[in-house]
Amino acid sequence: MPETAATDFDFESYITDIPDYPEPGVVFKDITPLFADANAMRQAITALADHFRGRGVTKVIGPEARGFMVGVPVALELGAGFIPARKPGKLPRETVSISYELEYGTDTLEIHADALEPGDRVLIIDDLVATGGTVAATGKLVQNMGAELIGYGCILELAFLNPRDALAASGDQELFSLVKVS
Repeated sequence: MPETAATDFDFESYITDIPDYPEPGVVFKDITPLFADANAMRQAITALADHFRGRGVTKVIGPEARGFMVGVPVALELGAGFIPARKPGKLPRETVSISYELEYGTDTLEIHADALEPGDRVLIIDDLVATGGTVAATGKLVQNMGAELIGYGCILELAFLNPRDALAASGDQELFSLVKVS
């Protein structure tokens, strides 16, 4: 049963279950109806930003690709810059990268080498956190570059996949989610 953040808005009603996608036995949680509704999207962005407001966030990082869709408006709402974390070969200048384990193999994310500096206070925002691997790797990249990781925020957390375990390995930063599926 999903659990929602402390707000009066019903984010859960904008999440559609798609059975047997992308393969039989999987119930895909589709959040695109939330993106398609201007008020729902505004409520989500405001709720995420409000949770981290007042913490001195200077940069927001969004992992490719839907992290861009959520991260950019959160950054604007917080008066912070936005940094895209991309797959290898997508950024035009010198990059720093981090590789991380997936269920079947590895993946890599990159950001520009000059995107962060010591003193930056960084918030990582994604649309969905499942196992936590992508955002944990992004957090490690932030820490490797000498910036301060403030926390993680997402619209949907698949808590039954234990993403907080992956995040605990990179420190005690908070994961804030608008909807948590247990």
